[in-house]
Amino acid sequence: MKDMGIVHGNSEQAKAVIVGFDTVYVHTDIQKVETDQNGKAVEDLYSYHEVQYSKDEYLDLMMQENAALKDSITDTQIALCEIYETLGG
Repeated sequence: MKDMGIVHGNSEQAKAVIVGFDTVYVHTDIQKVETDQNGKAVEDLYSYHEVQYSKDEYLDLMMQENAALKDSITDTQIALCEIYETLGG
């Protein structure tokens, strides 16, 4: 993983996730840039926070997040069952 910080790109690059041949780019805090540093109007320019992952790193991250979501859903289902039982269901 490489945290590239705030970078600039056009609308093609200003997407949440871009999958390349061997790299996955994750962009957050995407904002349209209206003017440059000198105050002149610019077109099709965005700023965003970019983190680069190898495909293997990104797949591992997604697997971890999926496992956490499954655990959370199971916990929610158990809590709902307990509430249903206390209500006389």
